[in-house]
Amino acid sequence: MVTLSKIYTRGGDAGMTSLGDGARRRKDDLRIEAYGTVDEANSFIGLARAALSEAPNERRLAAFFAAIQNDLFDLGADLCVPEQAQAPARLRMRQDQVDRLEREIDALNADLLPLTSFVLPGGSQAAAAVHVARAVARRAERLMVALAAEPGETVGMPALKYINRLSDFLFVAARHLNRFGEGDVLWTPGGAR
Repeated sequence: MVTLSKIYTRGGDAGMTSLGDGARRRKDDLRIEAYGTVDEANSFIGLARAALSEAPNERRLAAFFAAIQNDLFDLGADLCVPEQAQAPARLRMRQDQVDRLEREIDALNADLLPLTSFVLPGGSQAAAAVHVARAVARRAERLMVALAAEPGETVGMPALKYINRLSDFLFVAARHLNRFGEGDVLWTPGGAR
């Protein structure tokens, strides 16, 4: 259990912060950027949850969004302690978290109208917030891939799989929220000319 008795420490005033293993890094370090962007995606999922109604399909999504928000804290904990660190209690993403996302993607996608065009972000307020979360999750994925490519840095495969699958889930969830795809805003190539 985490206990925070004081919110500010002044330890980051000079642009440095601590990883979970105590190592100090600049706040613009790629690892910090990666888990900070995961936190940003988590915040947009919270915004989407707040916009959901009490309709049965939206209550189901709200419960799954809550599980994802917890997973994203797990992902942040995973990223804030490098794999080579000697921290005693390391929380790592696991394949079963990826598997759960895949099952939910398949279940939601089965209810959707087939796509006939690319979907523009929008539709209902909740769907629009989910589309923002999806775009931020894609940015987090790009940062995690870049981090994994850095000499001396690693990112676990379950973490990379999870963030990749999350954006897929968020795409089908947004379509689900847009009346199972009926309310999707479709791209019209050259339509704004």
